[in-house]
Amino acid sequence: MSTVPLSPGESSRCELGSFLRSRRERLTPKDVGLPDAPGRRTPGLRRAEVADLSGISVSWYTWLEQGRVRTSEQVLRAVSRALRLDTAETAHVLSFVEESRPPADAPTWVSRNLLTLVQSMTPHPAVVLDPHWDLLAWNAGYAALLTDPARLRPKQRNLLWLVFRWPPARTLLADWEREARALLGQFRARAAHRPNDPRFAELIGELLADRDAACWYERRETAGFHPSVRRFRHPAVGELRLRYVKLAAVDEPGHHFLAYLPDDQESEGALRRLQASG
Repeated sequence: MSTVPLSPGESSRCELGSFLRSRRERLTPKDVGLPDAPGRRTPGLRRAEVADLSGISVSWYTWLEQGRVRTSEQVLRAVSRALRLDTAETAHVLSFVEESRPPADAPTWVSRNLLTLVQSMTPHPAVVLDPHWDLLAWNAGYAALLTDPARLRPKQRNLLWLVFRWPPARTLLADWEREARALLGQFRARAAHRPNDPRFAELIGELLADRDAACWYERRETAGFHPSVRRFRHPAVGELRLRYVKLAAVDEPGHHFLAYLPDDQESEGALRRLQASG
């Protein structure tokens, strides 16, 4: 029997419902101040309990988990509070309020202005990413710090691929697990809004071949972007402390400019030595 494909809006609502269910199942009655009644056959809160804590009907919450209804920001905020979601998880849930507005496709090219900006950042590593986190442009500083994307196959020129599937990343990033987990959470939040996007599906399939990525992805972990200092242990110049800066390109919707700026004089010198050695 053939099935009718879900529309982007329906797929997005199903993704939201699955996320809410996963968060409901990780809670216990004690977590939300309810008595732990005997006879529970499944882990987590019951739908009726979440509905009561949220101030909505059981039917409406059930339909929400099943991806059958759109709902308002007010309702999603109430559900987020009931499920004890953190800031990043709440932002992820609220992002589905705009699901009826299809995201615009980002251009596949990089403007001369943005390309010039990337190149002018050398020796500071800089790169331009598209919505899939594919690398569209990079400078010599980026190639020296990690690897030259031009040496990779086109489908491998992706930030998540480098973090999870490029073996040197696990030693190059001093806090690999924390960084990788946060990046995967950010990526998952983006991919949730393009459930029928073939490039996202391709990348997710590639990532799930990694045991760590598969484990974290299965937990439906999400994360928001926060400026941070990233520590690198480079075999040529030793340890670097680089501030991770991310900017949206206003004139190229969907593109982001990323740069690594030295957090101290030692890291500034290391970047210059790294560039000179390349």
